[in-house]
Amino acid sequence: MKSRNSLTVIQLNDSHAYFDLHQELFWQGGQAVYRPAGGYARIAALIKQIRAANPERVLFCDCGDTLQGTYPAQITQGQAMVPVLNSLGLDAMTAHWEFAYGPQAFKQRAAELLYPTLAINVYRQANQERLFPPYNVKEIGGLRIGLVGIASNIVGKTMPPSFSEGLEFTLGREELPLIIDVLRTREKVELIVLISHLGFSQDMKLLSEVEGIDVCLSGHTHNRLYKPALQGKTLIIQSGCHGSFLGRLDLEIERGRVVDFRHQLIEVEANITPDLAVDDLVRQTLASYQEELSTVVGETATALNRGTTLETTMDNFLLQALLENTGAQLAFSNGWRYGAPIIPGEVTLNDLYNIIPMNPPISTVELTGEEIVAMLEENLERTFARDPYDQMGGYVKRGLGFNAYIKIENPPGQRVQQVFVGDEPLQPGLYYPTAFVTEQGVAQKYGRNRQHHTERSIEALKAYLSKHRPLRAELRGTFVEV
Repeated sequence: MKSRNSLTVIQLNDSHAYFDLHQELFWQGGQAVYRPAGGYARIAALIKQIRAANPERVLFCDCGDTLQGTYPAQITQGQAMVPVLNSLGLDAMTAHWEFAYGPQAFKQRAAELLYPTLAINVYRQANQERLFPPYNVKEIGGLRIGLVGIASNIVGKTMPPSFSEGLEFTLGREELPLIIDVLRTREKVELIVLISHLGFSQDMKLLSEVEGIDVCLSGHTHNRLYKPALQGKTLIIQSGCHGSFLGRLDLEIERGRVVDFRHQLIEVEANITPDLAVDDLVRQTLASYQEELSTVVGETATALNRGTTLETTMDNFLLQALLENTGAQLAFSNGWRYGAPIIPGEVTLNDLYNIIPMNPPISTVELTGEEIVAMLEENLERTFARDPYDQMGGYVKRGLGFNAYIKIENPPGQRVQQVFVGDEPLQPGLYYPTAFVTEQGVAQKYGRNRQHHTERSIEALKAYLSKHRPLRAELRGTFVEV
């Protein structure tokens, strides 16, 4: 064993199947600005440069939310991603939205990848066997490294039942110390890297309770960390979303301990020359979809994004379309984080699929005022819970047709102060006709007269654009902090 070793760790997280260059949201002087970023061919070019400068000393890991998020990935259950991902030279990954195609389909995709999917916390209900290996050991530049995966633990809690059919998900809190012990004592590793899709605050809490991890590559919450967080002796990084960023961590390791590090959050800029071989793969993959997806379906005067916690212009567009389609009074959808911005100008069919790639049917239900408040309280707790382990899902549930005044810092069940529908206070016993998409919008336990319509989300978005040219979807103050 060398007394001192160096290693460059590269992180990709939450790329959501964004094959190519796309618009990305940045904040400048408190204002949203947009510029193109990302694309796997540019990521490949960056990785090639880093490997050339650090031969045999690069570890490249993916934190998941990779096989879902765009039309080509969705329509092929992630298969379209496989050749491109295999060209990048990844070492391991873990998962979350990969389960959207069902456990069997995801298991097949994982088998097609040239690197392992790792998860200490996903079990088959039938026999309590793990669905994926819990860890993998790599030897890089003479350094023996243990890679541990923790998949998202909310798949069986807040997502459609088909995602977790036949599976059980745990937090991984009980398993992690056992795996660390195996890696240190049996596998004799010098460095342990955790590849997690729990979320940043969840990882911070977990690593305050469990010692022995050197580096945590954190995913799920789309945080752009411009410097690592430190929890005990563990370095934690997270690197945005949509493949618009890579995280780089250069480590110096001596006698099994990190003694120095440098970190960089790398923007995958549009001016990076794409890797030609990977670019060819991307072009081949997208060729059969290009003509259809490039169809112009409308135009927008509003910049559409999903970059804020309480309300977004992108989701207001979706909800406006649901209200017009159904004639409902209120509308709800999940607070998804993924979805590349759409800048003012032409809107293509590809843009619409980036908003809601699974294209679910439009649903309606009648909710009482009391149920609406209960649903909002439940969601606010899942978003802002004091205990990070109780935080589940994305941003605040998206809504339209009402204004809710909330105190985020209040205890569970006491955050909603007042709700108005138009100028009238919400009536607890009154039923409100409501439109929504997916059970993440309105859970099965709420409401009466639930109906799933034949028309789907993309059709409603197209119809709305045809009637409203240009589109305007400004913020409405749906949720107001008081």
